[in-house]
Amino acid sequence: MSSVPSTDLPATARVEKPLLSVLHGACPAVPPMWLMRQAGRYLPEYRALRADKGGFLELVYDSASAAEVTLQPLRRFGFDGAILFSDILIVPYAMGQKLWFETGEGPRLAPLLAETDLSVLTPDFSRFDAVYETVRQVKAALDPSVTFLGFAGSPWTISTYMVAGQGSKDQGAARRLAYGDPARFGALIDAIVDATVIYLSGQIQAGVEAVQLFDSWAGSLSPLQFERWVIQPNAAIVNRLKVLHPDIPVIGFPKGAGAKLADYARGTGVDAIGVDETVDPHWANAVLPKGLPVQGNLDPLALIAGGKAVEDAVDNIRAAFAGRPHILNLGHGILPDTPIDHVEALITYVRG
Repeated sequence: MSSVPSTDLPATARVEKPLLSVLHGACPAVPPMWLMRQAGRYLPEYRALRADKGGFLELVYDSASAAEVTLQPLRRFGFDGAILFSDILIVPYAMGQKLWFETGEGPRLAPLLAETDLSVLTPDFSRFDAVYETVRQVKAALDPSVTFLGFAGSPWTISTYMVAGQGSKDQGAARRLAYGDPARFGALIDAIVDATVIYLSGQIQAGVEAVQLFDSWAGSLSPLQFERWVIQPNAAIVNRLKVLHPDIPVIGFPKGAGAKLADYARGTGVDAIGVDETVDPHWANAVLPKGLPVQGNLDPLALIAGGKAVEDAVDNIRAAFAGRPHILNLGHGILPDTPIDHVEALITYVRG
């Protein structure tokens, strides 16, 4: 694995943890790597374990199995980062919303809609405990050179599922509520912020070394709504985590932010920013704050294509972020039909 000498980084970020070093501002010659959704359906060992457990939520809540899933891609590929295996909807579940998974269709929540005053919800934050136990088990088994990443969904993205009860193409139910009754919607966002700080702080206490905020639906909002429902809530989470855990880096990933990317970086105070595959990395490098670590932004479909397509994309990304702290990653999650040998070839090309 790559390393970079350092004499002034926190103890946990020295040469044995290349990815954590980059989050603290190091610029190694070879960027550290991990892939979003690296523990998942493209791996036969994951599919076998999930089939054995009978369902996704059963897998998440079996800490030993969830730890195993977290470690599977590390054994196979030797990534520089491990990402906790869980789901962003554990937060609304702990807030008291009914959660289940429909086979072949994904997650479902009992929609709030007219009940967005939260009176129907009874929080039970003990529902986080199994995830914390997963963190402890992974931490005990993890190679000391690997950085352990925790995560949560950002409030806007979580709210879209809570209001509609499932994912949607345009997040219309949550957007209508945000425009039509911003006070009630704001109360929901504030409650998600509170639960997310509890959740991420618990992950940190259990052993993760950095956390990522996933705002998968950030791109669906107008500029004023983006400021109110993406930047402000994420800034609140970052600020509160920094009081509790000042040395823990926070990565923000506002997928689809586009031209609002720099505003997000400055407004939220994140320690690093994830860039999706639709963003020109040369433009991102020019507009983002100088020295801010960047993560991304290889197109998951380029990885499926492999060969020259992925090599050209990697070369372009690395040229764009040369001289800036950079973690090589995908611009979104790895797709289930990604050939394993293409992942192996990517690692060899980047490190080779």
